[in-house]
Amino acid sequence: AHADDSAVVVVAGDDWHPGVVGIVAGRLRERWRKPVIVIGVDPVTGVGKGSGRSQPGMNLGRAIQAAWEGGVLIAGGGHAMAAGLTMDGARLAELTAFLNDRLAQERIQAVAQDALEIDALIDPSAATRALFESFERLAPFGPANPEPTFALSGVQAREPVAMNGGHVRCRLVGPDGASVRAIAWRCADLPTGQALLAGQGGLSVVGRLKADDWNGRKGVQFEIEDVSDPRMI
Repeated sequence: AHADDSAVVVVAGDDWHPGVVGIVAGRLRERWRKPVIVIGVDPVTGVGKGSGRSQPGMNLGRAIQAAWEGGVLIAGGGHAMAAGLTMDGARLAELTAFLNDRLAQERIQAVAQDALEIDALIDPSAATRALFESFERLAPFGPANPEPTFALSGVQAREPVAMNGGHVRCRLVGPDGASVRAIAWRCADLPTGQALLAGQGGLSVVGRLKADDWNGRKGVQFEIEDVSDPRMI
C-alpha cells in the first residue's frame, strides 16, 4: 500500500501529457490498492488536467463531482471507477484534503473487502505444465471468466534476484523440496518483494500459472500477485 493511510493519492507534475496520466493512474492504483489521481500541470497557465482510477468499493467519480460542486475544481466528473478533472494547479493540497475527507469512510469498507479469490490450493510439485494446460482449456479469460488463481502455502523464496524495473525472480520451494520458478512484478520496494528477497520461509503466495517457453523448455512459472506471512497476522 501507499506509505501513509490516506484514502486517495494525488500526484502532479509539470507538462505530464494528458494522454498518459490515466494509464499511470491505473498502474499506481494497482500498486497502492487505493484511488489514484495523476495531474499534469501546464507551467505557463498553471492549469492542471488529470485522470483518476479507483479501487473497488470507492466511488471516485462521485467524490470528484462533489469537489467540483464545492468549487475546488474548474471541471470534473466521472463514474465509480474512473474520473477526470481540470483545476488550478495551486490548489492541489486543497483537492487532496477534500478527497481524503470525502472518501475516508469508503476506504475503511474497501480495505475490508479487498481480497483475492483463490480457485485452488496446490503444492509446488503440482504447479506443472499439465496443470496449466488443463486450465487453459477454459480460455478465453475475461471479466465473466477470470483466469484461475492458485495459492501455495508454507513455501520459501530461494535464490531471489531483484531485476531491472523492480521485478523479483525466485524459486518457491515447498516443505517436500519441490519447487516452481516464480516472478513478481514491480514489487522490490514493497512488503511483497521484501519478503521474497529476504528468502523468508513459511509464506503463503497467491498468483497465476503462466507458460514458460524460454529456450523451448515448455515449462511453467508462477506469476505472484500477493504474498503474506501467516505467522505475522
